[in-house]
Amino acid sequence: MKKSRPILWISIIAAVALAGYFGWQRYLSPDAAKTQTAQKGPPRAPPVPVSVSPVQKADFPVYLTGLGTVQGFNTVQVRTRVDGQIDKIAFTEGQIVKQGELLVSIDPRPYQATLDQAKAKKAQDEANLANANLELQRSMKLGDFATAQRVDTQRSTVAQLTAQIAADEAAISNAQTQLDYTQITAPFTGVAGLRQVDVGNIVNASSQTAMVTIAQIEPITVIFTAPEEQLPYISESQKIAPLKVIALTTDGKKTLAEGQLSVVNNQVDTTSGTIRLKAVFDNKGRTLWPGQSVSTRLLIRTVKDATVVPDDAVQHSTNGLYAYTVSQENKAELRKVKVSYSIDGRSVIEEGLSPGQQVITGGSFRVQPGSLVSTAVASSDPGQSKVRQE
Repeated sequence: MKKSRPILWISIIAAVALAGYFGWQRYLSPDAAKTQTAQKGPPRAPPVPVSVSPVQKADFPVYLTGLGTVQGFNTVQVRTRVDGQIDKIAFTEGQIVKQGELLVSIDPRPYQATLDQAKAKKAQDEANLANANLELQRSMKLGDFATAQRVDTQRSTVAQLTAQIAADEAAISNAQTQLDYTQITAPFTGVAGLRQVDVGNIVNASSQTAMVTIAQIEPITVIFTAPEEQLPYISESQKIAPLKVIALTTDGKKTLAEGQLSVVNNQVDTTSGTIRLKAVFDNKGRTLWPGQSVSTRLLIRTVKDATVVPDDAVQHSTNGLYAYTVSQENKAELRKVKVSYSIDGRSVIEEGLSPGQQVITGGSFRVQPGSLVSTAVASSDPGQSKVRQE
């Protein structure tokens, strides 16, 4: 017991000294503690992760977008010009028929008989004319022994028969034409639609129902509209060079064909304030089909050396449009901008930005002016990750 008492007293004295030291630090020297805390400063906010893209200088194509309808370059409803029974259907629905190819054959026998009759009539009249000429020559050789009346009568007979032969030739031509109409051919190369007749049907020239419709698809046309206020720009650009027209699917995701503007309609539609336009496409791949609805883009001009940024960089507010740029210290700076054109995910900046600057395209909802940011730049290489950290 006597040996443990000194150790106990030493422990008590050490505990009291330690408590006194901490009490002095907390209560006796508050200014020193505040000074130490002030030196450390407030806790620093972590940088905001954002995606950035460079402001670029590039040529920017200006398009007028709209909706259009594909039409065949030529479209014909094939009808018969003679009456008769169909002997043969020589085409298949949906087939590409060449110009001059047989489509439908109508029973030609009645028209062949009419032609033969006209030819026989001509042969008969030619024989009569030959005989009349001989009579005229004999009468003229008689001289004073033939009366003047007989000679004049014979001359008149020759003239009448000559005129009759001319009428026979016309009848033969008409009969041949009617016979030719029994063989209905394609007026141009195109796609045959659904047929409306079958072999054995009786068709009439007076009928308004077409036997088949043929549409020319190479080339093919698209009819679309543009606002009337764009007409001066279209006319001005068309004088310089033919304007390019792009046809896309109605959702605008797939390009179907490229062609040229060929016709501007001669009047503006006053009810809608639009002008109708026609574009022609080669359509070698047959991606366009008559009656198809498409989206159209008409290239009216190209802005040279434009300041271009992604659409995601442009933000909207009650005070107008703005964008965030990233300074060399990786801090966000707000810039008010003015946009002139926007298409295909890109915008042309007239005021507020300069080429070479970095604009924030993603994560801007957490950014405030002066915020420290951590940037990730979009990569244009499809084989790499979409963003890379900087």
